[in-house]
Amino acid sequence: MATPNYKKIYTDLLNSRHPDKKYKCESILSKKELNFIDVIQLNEIIFEKKSKEVLEMNQKYRSYDKNTIVEILKYQQNNELNNKEVANHFKMSRTTLLNWKKSGLFE
Repeated sequence: MATPNYKKIYTDLLNSRHPDKKYKCESILSKKELNFIDVIQLNEIIFEKKSKEVLEMNQKYRSYDKNTIVEILKYQQNNELNNKEVANHFKMSRTTLLNWKKSGLFE
């Protein structure tokens, strides 16, 4: 299954609807390939305020690939954060983090 071309999607979105925010996103969009964390950062920059319902809906349909999971767990380790702090930062469930760690696949 092919992944969406997030770089093109966000570049087009910035050009057509949010040209004033383009300069804030340049450093992320200059990367050769965007990962899941980059996509989250772009969403936060472009769509600053979200209602609680929109946030819940976005979280409900999120999925994480192996590289993203490893990156999130490395972020936790490098910043010496507990599960609650990481979950709040990435707007995800503490249970999800715990399950990833228990699986032992990402050590």
